[in-house]
Amino acid sequence: MQQYLISSGQNDFIKCGSPVMNRFPFLSIKNATFVIYPRNMIPVKLSNTSQSDIVAMGTRLIKAMKDSGYEYLMLNRGVNSVVNIDLNSIIQSIDFNTSDIQVYPSGNGKAELRKAINEEYFNNQALPEHILITAGGISGLDICLQNIRVDKVWLPPLFWGTYSQLMNLRELATESYPEYDWLLKNAARLSGNAVIICDPGNPAGEKLPDEQLLELIKKLDKQGVVVIFDSPYRRLFYDRSDILYQQLMQLEMVVIIESFSKSVGLSGQRIGFMYNQNKKFIDGASLRLMYATNGINAFAQTIITKLLATPEGQKVVTDFKKITIQHIAANIEFLKQNRLLANELYKSTQPLGIFVVVNRSPEELFQHRIGSVGLDYFTLKSFKGMENLSRILVSYPHEKFVSFFRTIL
Repeated sequence: MQQYLISSGQNDFIKCGSPVMNRFPFLSIKNATFVIYPRNMIPVKLSNTSQSDIVAMGTRLIKAMKDSGYEYLMLNRGVNSVVNIDLNSIIQSIDFNTSDIQVYPSGNGKAELRKAINEEYFNNQALPEHILITAGGISGLDICLQNIRVDKVWLPPLFWGTYSQLMNLRELATESYPEYDWLLKNAARLSGNAVIICDPGNPAGEKLPDEQLLELIKKLDKQGVVVIFDSPYRRLFYDRSDILYQQLMQLEMVVIIESFSKSVGLSGQRIGFMYNQNKKFIDGASLRLMYATNGINAFAQTIITKLLATPEGQKVVTDFKKITIQHIAANIEFLKQNRLLANELYKSTQPLGIFVVVNRSPEELFQHRIGSVGLDYFTLKSFKGMENLSRILVSYPHEKFVSFFRTIL
């Protein structure tokens, strides 16, 4: 129902919600309900969003642990949990008593960080002034969605639930595409629209071969479709020899959204970056970013610069990735061997991580003290059997992961 705020002439506000029609005969809306807001209550603009199912499950797990005294696996979260990245050697090299740490950073990000990103991701071929430092992946996505003018935003068939919440928040029309082949066949009619591609995916952790991915993105770009390439998980599995970003940066309609939350395990620092070749897009995004953040945390920028641009930092990142990938692969293999993987979702792809979908419901997993999230949070369209599937994190210590899942077998 459309929402209204109307002055009653009695220093109150009314909004659709409870019956008061007889008090306001001048209102002619049929079957309407109203709520009276006292004059000292701030009229609130609806966000059109709701609490994340991921957060809701986390709250439930914390309560269950407190009440029972037993440990529960927090596999509902998107937090690499095999090991923490070892920052001790990096922290020792930072002087905290400098204006570089204590004063407002540049609105677009520190020059040395943008230089390090250019070298790490783009082999020094990108335009440094087009690299914008953001407050994590969600910040980059939100700035991008505010900055584009499109008819509709198309989401993957299964997607990070926050995508649809952002669409609601920014009042953007949205729909989901059924599969990558559908995008290839319908690229021409999607001109004037935007498509979000997340690879490896969330919630299924599926990985499309890069040659197929690049073919699809190039075709969409050629047809005038805005491609938002949101890939916060990719660089956990790849290093600077990866050339995909160098190939994507040349495409005018492609916006690259990256995050350091997963690739180096620093979700708590809230930092990522955005890149696009088009100056007009970057200029607009830069202004929106400035007025949304007034600069990104200088400490976080300094840490990431050290990790990307110094030998000791690069070693720390390599060590973190190596052990994390080993445990992810072992956990996925265990799920495969014990027929716990939802194989119907991996017909033309392979699960890479950091998430997978298993063929158990969230409630069944919860009874075995395993946190997860139901697939209804990750799709616009329900399908048969969906209620018996759950997304779980597989970036978790292998022995403990196995010890909990063996109780299901």
